[in-house]
Amino acid sequence: MCTSDEKPEKQPQALSKAELEQKIKAYNSQIKSNLFMSLNKDGSFTGFIKVQLKLVRPVSVPASKKPSCLQDRKGSGRSQPIKRRTSFYLPKDTSKHLHLSSRTPASEVIQALLRKFTVLDNPRKFALFERTEQEGQVSLRKLTDEEEPLKLRLLSGPCDKTLSFVLKENETGEVNWDAFSMPELQNFLRILQREEEEHMRQIVQRYTRCREKMQEALASRTPG
Repeated sequence: MCTSDEKPEKQPQALSKAELEQKIKAYNSQIKSNLFMSLNKDGSFTGFIKVQLKLVRPVSVPASKKPSCLQDRKGSGRSQPIKRRTSFYLPKDTSKHLHLSSRTPASEVIQALLRKFTVLDNPRKFALFERTEQEGQVSLRKLTDEEEPLKLRLLSGPCDKTLSFVLKENETGEVNWDAFSMPELQNFLRILQREEEEHMRQIVQRYTRCREKMQEALASRTPG
């Protein structure tokens, strides 16, 4: 089975209201659940998509902890919990159904998913992918922020094997540093400094050894 990534953006075909109504009717006749699509008077439609979360790294979720000093203090009244973050690995193959409009862009789908799982990380750290399978070949394509997943779902039909949606880390050629918090950036700077110092130490050590060997070679030779 082959996998390919980053195919060009798809342009969904424009449908008339009659064609759209027929497509939705055909779609609803194929599903075996109550996750139907509905056509609205303004020409938009609503329905459901299923998104599978395939995240390699942990996500940040809120954690509330009441300080022990406030628990032991008498007569201080009701105290407010202190909001903290904690890292958490989402279970493998976690998935979620979302009810959305045909006008809901991929960027809002990502935000809705993060809210569902109370993830505090910046949405720009994640990307929504379209997964398709045809004749044994699996393809992954990252959706742009403006693409509308429900339209893709309708045009493809309800079969998840033909088309499905996956949330993954937003891996790009360039790192989006604006998506990281101040503590994360400060930690990266400390790591970068340590790596730079170690790299410089290795370079100095290598040139020192080379210089010593050349000096030894010169010293062993008798001037002719």
